[in-house]
Amino acid sequence: MRKKVVACLLAAIMTLGAVGCSSDTSTNTTSPKEESTEEAPAESESEESAANTVRGTGTGLKIGLAVQTLSNQIWAQQAEAIQKRAKEDGNEVTVVDCKENANTQIDQIENFISSDVDAIIVNPVDADAIEEACKEAREAGIMVVSWDEEMTNADINWLIDNYDLGCGIGSAAAEWINETFENGECEVVVLGYPQTPILKQREDGILDKLAEIAPNATVVANQPAIDTTEGLNAMETILQSHPDVKVVCCIGGGGAAGSNEAFKGFYGSEYPKNVGIFSTDLTDETISSMQNDEFNKLCVAITGNAYVCGDTIYQLLIDKETGVEMDKNVYRELIPVTIDNLEEMIP
Repeated sequence: MRKKVVACLLAAIMTLGAVGCSSDTSTNTTSPKEESTEEAPAESESEESAANTVRGTGTGLKIGLAVQTLSNQIWAQQAEAIQKRAKEDGNEVTVVDCKENANTQIDQIENFISSDVDAIIVNPVDADAIEEACKEAREAGIMVVSWDEEMTNADINWLIDNYDLGCGIGSAAAEWINETFENGECEVVVLGYPQTPILKQREDGILDKLAEIAPNATVVANQPAIDTTEGLNAMETILQSHPDVKVVCCIGGGGAAGSNEAFKGFYGSEYPKNVGIFSTDLTDETISSMQNDEFNKLCVAITGNAYVCGDTIYQLLIDKETGVEMDKNVYRELIPVTIDNLEEMIP
């Protein structure tokens, strides 16, 4: 995959070719001139074979995977899926978690460069901050796949239209509000994550569609929550001040899982039908909540469940490695999931 490796292999092949010619003299009855003529194509074929072991086979690769945080179940499960597929293919994946710190993520990318990996998949905390590190990686011959952010210094950008995703969540919640409550009047909570620009775009889409389609609904709280713990803590606190909250819109599956647990603690064994959570990321918790008729009403799945997502981004890397033509920006499918089509979306 790397020029310096290819150069070394080619040099080795040339040396082996010369040794092969001299050893064949004792067993081959052809003249030296004929022998030399026959050996030339074989050497060319060896060069091609050696180059393919470096690039184009999709096996024997060292892959670095840098995610924002493994405390978010969707990323953890996607990482698990990537590692599983890689192992099956004879590749090796090293997963690192920067705990949402851009400087740490830069250090991790630089460590991958030093470790001589063949490819890096990065889920950026701050795309602008890691551009230079990713540039260094590509200059070293390392493929870079950006997960969820459009970057200049990437070979593939695996993208979501995050505002549209937020609009899908907000529209579904707003329509349900109008169907469920008289005059569309109810209290709503939004669990966003404005620290990350793409997640702020989702939050903006949610808020815009709530205001447009359910103008009589009132957003009584807007708190950050990226994982289950943050979602649970936020909702438990909000319910103390706003016990009449009936709808929660979340920018991710972590907030949805925490909200579901908070509502279960708040209501006990009785699950009111007029309380709903609308989110994205088809996590195990969301699936279970829908199946058990708890509080998750709709999830806008991105590509599919977490394992499908991990499998998809891994396959993109392998396709690029083996020479498949593709656009630099690859957009992901957004799929609204309710209990009605849930079985189609899970393994």
